[in-house]
Amino acid sequence: MGRIVALPARGEVLADARGGDRRLRVSWHHEDGVVVLSVWRGDVCTSTVRVAAEDVPALVSALTQGLAHGYDSPGLARPG
Repeated sequence: MGRIVALPARGEVLADARGGDRRLRVSWHHEDGVVVLSVWRGDVCTSTVRVAAEDVPALVSALTQGLAHGYDSPGLARPG
């Protein structure tokens, strides 16, 4: 039988753009120096990635640059 673990109080839950019951959970674990990205289907965690705190700025930069580049492409409108 699996161990039940409460979600950390600090973090975010993001819905999959395709809908359904998939979610991405982002939780900081400062005591371990990591942020955990976990993929959930309903109430089951299907995978995790532990990103070292010092690598988080590179992840944020990649996301920001990708978003900016995508909206600079012809035919795409900026949100908002």
